[in-house]
Amino acid sequence: MNTKNAYVTASSLYQKGQYTRALETLNELLNTDKSPKTYALLAKTLVKLGFRSDAARSYELAGRQKPIREDYLREALLLHFATGNEDATLSIGSLILPQALKDPELAYALTSIFLSRQQRDLLAGFKTVLVEGPELRHRLMAAKLLTDDLYDEGNRHIVATLFKKHPDNIIFRTLHLIFARELSDLATVDKHMAPILTSIAAGNLDYVRPDNPFFHLHWCGDEAINKFAVHDTVPLPAGHAEARRKAPHTWADKIRIGYLSSDFWPGHATMKLIQRTFELHDRGRFEITLFDHSSLTSQREEEFDFSRWGTVVDIRSLSDQAAAEAIRARGIDILVDLKGHTKDSRVRILNHKAAPIQTAWLGFPGSAVNIDLDYIIGDPHVLPDHSKPHFHEKFCRLPECYQPNDPIYRPKARPTTRAQHGLPEDAFVFASFNGNRKITSQMVDVWCNILKRTKNSVLWLLCNGPRAEANLWARLEARGVNRKRIVFTTRIRYEDHIDRQQLADLGLDTFPVNGHTTTSEQLWGGLPVLTMKGTNFASRVSESLLTAIGVPELVAADVQAYEDMAVELAGQPERIAALKETLVVNRYTKPLFDAERLTRHIETAYEMMVERARKGLGPDHMDVPALPVRTEPFMAEDQNAAAIAAE
Repeated sequence: MNTKNAYVTASSLYQKGQYTRALETLNELLNTDKSPKTYALLAKTLVKLGFRSDAARSYELAGRQKPIREDYLREALLLHFATGNEDATLSIGSLILPQALKDPELAYALTSIFLSRQQRDLLAGFKTVLVEGPELRHRLMAAKLLTDDLYDEGNRHIVATLFKKHPDNIIFRTLHLIFARELSDLATVDKHMAPILTSIAAGNLDYVRPDNPFFHLHWCGDEAINKFAVHDTVPLPAGHAEARRKAPHTWADKIRIGYLSSDFWPGHATMKLIQRTFELHDRGRFEITLFDHSSLTSQREEEFDFSRWGTVVDIRSLSDQAAAEAIRARGIDILVDLKGHTKDSRVRILNHKAAPIQTAWLGFPGSAVNIDLDYIIGDPHVLPDHSKPHFHEKFCRLPECYQPNDPIYRPKARPTTRAQHGLPEDAFVFASFNGNRKITSQMVDVWCNILKRTKNSVLWLLCNGPRAEANLWARLEARGVNRKRIVFTTRIRYEDHIDRQQLADLGLDTFPVNGHTTTSEQLWGGLPVLTMKGTNFASRVSESLLTAIGVPELVAADVQAYEDMAVELAGQPERIAALKETLVVNRYTKPLFDAERLTRHIETAYEMMVERARKGLGPDHMDVPALPVRTEPFMAEDQNAAAIAAE
């Protein structure tokens, strides 16, 4: 039988469903004919017989011949992927990458492999094709490609498309709202939050459980509900924490503290708070190690001697398990996570039994659900007794304020003018420098009421871009506010931002997430900040800061009192002047900016934790005793500049 006839016979047998006989004919034919169409027919026959791995190789042989047949290679890639041959899948993918960027099936296969290998940097091009794919699994894979960048247009497109195609999907609705809040799209937020609020009011938490714990705080100030936002975490096995605590451990004379973070660079907000505490740790009693997974790009923005903070251990390339092993290998007594459920966190390292004592501090203002933590460090304001049932962590409360603050490297406000920042000279200036995601519809409506009730006043409002500005203005305009009453501003250089804050008369805090670093920056610059009593950790931070700087009277009892107090203060310029003077006087006498005092308090907390652990006792709630009240300033007005120059 000649080659042509043999192929026709094999094809006929295949069409009749006689796959075994077709295979026999094709095997003979391959002795003389190795053309792409013969290998392709062989592949189709092998698929029918269930030999998918062999079929993949046959399609590959058909497709790799010159000129390359992308249709055959496509089938080879999908079969290799289906049979678990990842290396062969990627090899073919490199040949037909342009096709994969248009074909959701190919994109799905390649994306699955790259994700499993933690090669997210190779995936950006697949977002669009997957989100437009015909099947739900394609769109769910697109959702996995979302990054933490809420300003990335690709991310926005994915989220908008997913929600449009699946408006009843809880996860897609949640994602859509996260992006809407970032842009202050309050109309969208109000519309699509309605069913969520109705559901929660009926006792249904289906909309809460898949929510990202960090973004969840921006709309829900109820800590009884906050603890149910678990995102993609899973509960730890029974006895996990007890086994970690009871594992063999060698204690030393010095307490070995490990700080875990991705923020170890001077320009990050967290380091602007805590860097002086790192430097002030008593090296005679404590060994300080920084377990670092920070962005190298950020760290290289300016030269800095990180050894001033502690011994740096790079864990960027380590898995969570390997990182935990590295931490154990250094005999760390207390591992302090500074991130919690926030951007670029690796808090799950703590779920691999990294240290006998594990505690959370500073990064996440709430309970870190499904994370193996013994303690959360706070203070009596952010962690009142009645909050204990809503945390699995035990409370370790510092006596005055949980937030460290750096009085040395933080720049002092320099003279500037309202004219330089587009502010009216004779108006009362309310200001909000908090992130846009913290500005809720309720806050905007209250601010509108304040403006309407005060004469010759303006609201100075920070926006993260033109879209947020347009969205906020739409809400303000709809509430009858004149455009002249609003002065929008943008983010500027940090030193210049510290300067400009003094130009305002009164800072207006947000709820349910207060200003945290933002509030302490305003108080450092001498700007009074008005807040209200909170209902969870995130909404109580400003109360803690205001009390620690000596102006607790700026904490209103509720939202109506907040509005009334703002109106009252706008009519009392002499009281505003007195508050500003108080902040200046108290800057170097009250606890808020006393880094040395806080460092001694946190060290006492660490010693109390270790004392319990060395006795074989489990973690328990503890309150750190306060040092004696200072009677003299802890530093001179111009000492920060002198200290920097001396180092």
